[in-house]
Amino acid sequence: MRRRTGILVGAAAAAVAVGAGALAYEGGDTGGGRSERPPATATVTRADLALAKTVDGKIDYARRRAVKAAVPGTVTVAAREGATVTRGQALYELDDKPVTLLYGPVPAFREMKVGARGSDVLELERNLVALGYGSGLYVDPRYDRATAAAVKRWQKSLNRTPTGRVGKGDVVFQPEQVKVVRADAALADQVGPDTAALTVASTRPVVRARLDQTDASLTAKGTKVEVTLAGGTTERGRVTGTVDPEGSGEEEASGDTITVEVSLDGGASAASGEDAKATASVKFVSESREDVLTVPVEAVVALRGTDGGYGLQVVEGRTSRMVRVETGMTADGRIEVRGSRIREGMTVGVATE
Repeated sequence: MRRRTGILVGAAAAAVAVGAGALAYEGGDTGGGRSERPPATATVTRADLALAKTVDGKIDYARRRAVKAAVPGTVTVAAREGATVTRGQALYELDDKPVTLLYGPVPAFREMKVGARGSDVLELERNLVALGYGSGLYVDPRYDRATAAAVKRWQKSLNRTPTGRVGKGDVVFQPEQVKVVRADAALADQVGPDTAALTVASTRPVVRARLDQTDASLTAKGTKVEVTLAGGTTERGRVTGTVDPEGSGEEEASGDTITVEVSLDGGASAASGEDAKATASVKFVSESREDVLTVPVEAVVALRGTDGGYGLQVVEGRTSRMVRVETGMTADGRIEVRGSRIREGMTVGVATE
């Protein structure tokens, strides 16, 4: 469901008000003559205006990606959906052996053993130290006897045969802890290098929403967003970009829509306890004005004559006078007005049909 709640205007928006029944005032002198009190009035108020569009969204997690088995095998313990897996913990088990999560940007692409050199070895050694198995280990890209000894200590803690080697497929390197968003392989499934065993994501919650192609301007990185969660709380956030529907958990998407990802300012705790299947209300704010003077759109008067422009019919007792103003943006039926002769609390005339 999509709801448009504001329209962006300049001076032309005030002209629209005239067409809706506002007065047209002859003459350029707005400081003198008085007229009778208008039949309808409103008050000049100070408020925030926002040009916004509201759509439905879903809670998800950032940076979804598939984890594939590096070697063929049978799943003996499947990944647990919804689990948060940290360094040293098993993502799943293959052929009765745990596939362990370690931290690092370089994938585990080979068997690591004495004599090997490379950035994957450096990553492994850093993780061994972080897990408490790095006694006597000098962290560098060389897999030496000290590395093998540290690996044996680690393997014993996992109840694995202490070979001192890390086989291809024994570990998975990810940049940080991960959230298991989907178990792609079930118990007893056969998996391999072309098969996703599970899908993981960052533990940072995001909200994904679909916008029409005509609202592409709202997908700009940094666009302000207000998210009302199913539990009733409202969280502020910003657009971080667009995502491929295939990698975002979107079940139905068409070429007429854009899937937008929104990060929540509150971080991991912002959506704590929220039902990921529940619908959130996502309000995209493309433009806003804070703490400005506003009146109903119907209060703006087009001034005819040499100077033209726009004005407000300021009411004082039983009479009124015309005051020239500049107009800004409108939202929810109110328009921003500026001028040295207007202030909050003034009474102004409003056109009636």
